[in-house]
Amino acid sequence: MKSYAQLERKIAKLESLCDQLQSEMNYVDKLLKKVGFEEGLKTLKVAAIELIEKKRKE
Repeated sequence: MKSYAQLERKIAKLESLCDQLQSEMNYVDKLLKKVGFEEGLKTLKVAAIELIEKKRKE
């Protein structure tokens, strides 16, 4: 069983990773908006789903 200190270090590491991922997602979202995806990641996901569905129908 892990000690309290080990669990605290693991939590801190996960919180740091989460912060990094959130920052990266925010950056990608801003870039997508600059290149024309009106709502950033949300719009990109919709476009990707549409492309996948189009390919399936072909």
